Amino acid sequence: MKNKTQPTQQEIQLAPQDIIVSKTDLSGRITYANRAFMRIANFPERDLLNVQHNIVRHPDMPRGAFKLLWDTLKAEREFFGYVKNMTSEGSYYWVFANVTPDYDARGKVVGYFSVRRKPKPSAIQTMQAVYQEMLDVERRAGPAEAPNASVAFLVDKLKSLGTSYDRFILSL
Repeated sequence: MKNKTQPTQQEIQLAPQDIIVSKTDLSGRITYANRAFMRIANFPERDLLNVQHNIVRHPDMPRGAFKLLWDTLKAEREFFGYVKNMTSEGSYYWVFANVTPDYDARGKVVGYFSVRRKPKPSAIQTMQAVYQEMLDVERRAGPAEAPNASVAFLVDKLKSLGTSYDRFILSL
């Protein structure tokens, strides 16, 4: 379920000690949310459990960013990224996210863990510009091709800078 709340310009700043943790099933439905997640996103647990994690998706985030996340997870690799999320009342907050596959005792992926923390202001500034470019590419490409077009744009941009996505993100 996507969040139908209208975004505001009110920013929520994470404290350095804030660690947001959630767990999802294979399709991205939340199966666990820690108190920091509930407090910062301003959702009670009952409104988060068994709901798609995109309930906190901010419309300033390009679809390609999430395609990259899901492609990485489906390849059973961990994902790092900067994400602008939205609270239940429309405020926003930035996080540096680390999402990893969750394996059962037999080595089968059964879901995903996500740990988010306060990002550096310089990283947010960089990513806002990148995400704006990706959103522009998505608008030009149209809804059906938007995610693929913006991922291709990002990969080409980083290649021209002589780096990969992972190296770029971790260097911020």
